[in-house]
Amino acid sequence: MATEKTKKCSHCSKLWDVQQQKRLRNMISHSSRVGALSWNNHILSSGSRTGHIHHHDVRIAQHHVATLQGHSQEVCGLKWSPDGRYLASGANDNLVNIWPCAQGDGEFSPVQTFTQHQGAVKAVAWCPWQLNVLATGGGTSDRHIRIWNVCSGTCLNSVDTQSQVCSILWSTNYKELISGHGFAQNQLVIWKYPTMAKVTELKGHTARILNLAMSPDGSTVVSAAADETLRIWKCFEMDPIKKKEKEKVSSSKSSIIHQSIR
Repeated sequence: MATEKTKKCSHCSKLWDVQQQKRLRNMISHSSRVGALSWNNHILSSGSRTGHIHHHDVRIAQHHVATLQGHSQEVCGLKWSPDGRYLASGANDNLVNIWPCAQGDGEFSPVQTFTQHQGAVKAVAWCPWQLNVLATGGGTSDRHIRIWNVCSGTCLNSVDTQSQVCSILWSTNYKELISGHGFAQNQLVIWKYPTMAKVTELKGHTARILNLAMSPDGSTVVSAAADETLRIWKCFEMDPIKKKEKEKVSSSKSSIIHQSIR
């Protein structure tokens, strides 16, 4: 597990062994606080207040292996695509940059830069079944969720949520996504994809939602908010029949893999 800043070291990233409850290493490379992290296999990417993004190879002593410079203000959203080909970054400069997977010395340029948001972009999430599709959400002065094709650079859809967008997750069980919000209602919203029709609103938090995380089976979402509470939502429970069918498919794939190994 990787964590960001602490009071004693606001510009470092720490690696922890969760089971042993032990810190493995302290990685310092930024000159200012670290606000976003994302993993891509053995590469941990960190975004800082300076607008710089650093790649860290956690296997080696000289961990800082690349620097990306494409933001003029703090990086607050960072996410690698599921296939590891692209890194999406959002920042307080209202920009979304799409970076190729690259390491080493030299200057790296984004393959796409999206400028349509009118507020800070903290919420970034890749579609799990369309690997070139990205969802981004803007802050209080923007309030929009935008869906992008990162290969063509086109905006596929856009919806005004009427609220600050703080976090986005895609469902792995349904063609839907869920967003967490701040001012003014501090709610969660489930949306149909690709129409972006609103399915339902989930209310309960009394302050801005800071982050969302999904359970491994894709059925449950946990929200962490500035009201200092965690709330657990059964958002995407599968129909029992569909669940059995999915398990059968997964089991047959596993069987084929085992046979090919032999």
